[in-house]
Amino acid sequence: MKDTLTELNADRLRDPARRKLIAGSGALGLTGFLSGGVLSVPLNALAAEPPATRALLGFQGIPASTADAIAIAPGYRAEVLISWGDPLVNGAPAFDPDGNNSAADQEKQFGDNNDGMSFFPLDEQRGVLAINNEYVNEPTLFAHGGKKAISLEDVRKSQAAHGVSIVEVQRDGEQRWRVVRPSRYNRRITAQTPMRFSGPAAGNSALQTAADPDGLQVLGTFGNCANGKTPWGTYLTCEENFDTYFGTRQADYAVTPAQQRYTLHPAEPERNWSDFDPRFDVAMHPNEFNRHGWIVEIDPLNPDSVPVKRTALGRFKHENAAVTVAKSGELVVYMGDDERGEYIYKYVSHGKVDPARPSANQTLLDNGTLYVAEFTGDAGGTPLKGTGRWLALQFGQHGLTAENGFHSQADVLINARAAADVVKATRMDRPEWIAVNPHDGRAYCTLTNNSKRGDEGMPLNAANPRPKNIYGQIIRWDEQGDATARQFSWDIFVLCGNPIAHPAGIYRGTPNVTADNTFNSPDGLGFDRDGRLWILTDGKYSNTGEYQGQGNNQCLVGDPVSGEIRRFMVGPKSCELTGIAFTPDYKTLFINVQHPGEEGDSHFPNNSRRPRSSVMMITREDGGVIGA
Repeated sequence: MKDTLTELNADRLRDPARRKLIAGSGALGLTGFLSGGVLSVPLNALAAEPPATRALLGFQGIPASTADAIAIAPGYRAEVLISWGDPLVNGAPAFDPDGNNSAADQEKQFGDNNDGMSFFPLDEQRGVLAINNEYVNEPTLFAHGGKKAISLEDVRKSQAAHGVSIVEVQRDGEQRWRVVRPSRYNRRITAQTPMRFSGPAAGNSALQTAADPDGLQVLGTFGNCANGKTPWGTYLTCEENFDTYFGTRQADYAVTPAQQRYTLHPAEPERNWSDFDPRFDVAMHPNEFNRHGWIVEIDPLNPDSVPVKRTALGRFKHENAAVTVAKSGELVVYMGDDERGEYIYKYVSHGKVDPARPSANQTLLDNGTLYVAEFTGDAGGTPLKGTGRWLALQFGQHGLTAENGFHSQADVLINARAAADVVKATRMDRPEWIAVNPHDGRAYCTLTNNSKRGDEGMPLNAANPRPKNIYGQIIRWDEQGDATARQFSWDIFVLCGNPIAHPAGIYRGTPNVTADNTFNSPDGLGFDRDGRLWILTDGKYSNTGEYQGQGNNQCLVGDPVSGEIRRFMVGPKSCELTGIAFTPDYKTLFINVQHPGEEGDSHFPNNSRRPRSSVMMITREDGGVIGA
């Protein structure tokens, strides 16, 4: 006889015959309830839709790790493709382990803290990787080891380590990929690279500055978190924490309500670029702040192309851009705004994708409707599932009028957060990556965590039901095969938790979380062609207390049908695993190791004196498909 209902449910998830019996019961057959605004999850909650008819996860799960090294499933190998500071552009010097490379050197070297990325094939043996470089670790970037820049040269070096690195790679005789040097494709896009605006907000007075009185040209991109890839072969890089780069020493500077809505703290920016570069001084150039927080389109196969900030997709702290084509042909982009209590968005183009004319499709990102999501609970009272609708952020509709401070569609897009507030969208637990299942069109979104949930101004809701949500969850929605739909149903694929620290209760998580695969703070997300869901984490790695047994940040793989989740890879100390890109044959997987040793405890990779963010190349020892 089983001692606990947890063990009974573990058997249910393991037993295919049992899973068949519960087929069709809904994605979460929870018998729990919402009581007093707090979720009570009983231990007989079923974690996800049954029944697996195939062995989707074809690898052996691995235990958690706290080592300063990569751990990976048996039968796989992980090798470094490129690391921060490696030479990239012609004439670039080698990495300086003492940190004495100059800003001019860094402009030619691979950037720091690589995050989202995409692979663009040239032929069967060659391709181009476009890779975000989100931010820098100042103590390792600067030879002086300080947390702040102390000169304009320091600021320029920091700006040169941000942005995007575009890297040509080629498969060698051993079926491993190597960086091609020299290559006409290799280039750096930094915080100083010229770009242009397009879409409804281009030229708006809020984007005009003394250097750009027309509001059509802008320098640089930074805070580049995750990414997207268009059907016509361009790269979408997403500007996230842009607010942390702006400041001022003007003691009496008053933050405007619009700036405050984007969490500007000018007296204490995370990076003191404004001390040496006036462009980032909000007292001197307040509109420069409005020129960041966008999605930028880059053509990685045309080194002469100018990146474009696509304003129709809205301005907020973009995490990624999940691109899909609706059955009717419209381009759809799902986006999360990564901050506590922010929103999930969807963009639907007015025109349709034309496969025969790739260049004509780029205007689809300038003409469309931006929506924001409202999630409501299940009418029958079943927890962790419900319905929802997309609310148009369209000037003149739903209160987006002059009475509420909006005078044009440009106003709506530049102040997308305020517009979402007005239409009363649902505040979420830090919406991060979104990925679309290629088999059924369901979209999945990581809600990484929210320790403020339940505090004043941050009430619980059906889709975000736990107070002090330290573990996060993955939510998914179903638009019945129509990505342009205005209505959807939703459920929770996994409510993350820790059954080691919490054998019962709301922080245990749904039963597809076990002592063997426990994790917190899901972040990166992606599907492969067979429908495996790849989950990357960016959370607490203390391995103690609430996080006991979870180890370093990790990569897991989920089966969307059975709900099973296995740990595939674990990163070195103090890192985040992020970014995911497959080669077209799915025999190589690229994953990024970001900020290893941010606590001063890592020498990754190769016993480096300065820990270095790196792109990892994952292959199977037998040369097969990853994960199969």
